[in-house]
Amino acid sequence: MDDVKVRIKEFLDRYLKKHELQDSDDIFSLGYVNSLFAMQLVMFLEKEFGIQVDNKDLDMNNFKSINAICEFLERKAS
Repeated sequence: MDDVKVRIKEFLDRYLKKHELQDSDDIFSLGYVNSLFAMQLVMFLEKEFGIQVDNKDLDMNNFKSINAICEFLERKAS
């Protein structure tokens, strides 16, 4: 899962250049994410990890932190 976290961090770092994001930081409550960026994140995850994000998956809790994204990806893989 470390490789997954690294890939997610690299993606987020491109957009959040001035913040050292921790795995548990809530990117929504910190104000780093708008709706356009949220869709870019979903498209990145679909392409990078070969998953399909369904409408039922579009819950902020699935994408609010690096840890939450990793847990979401684990659920999608099983």
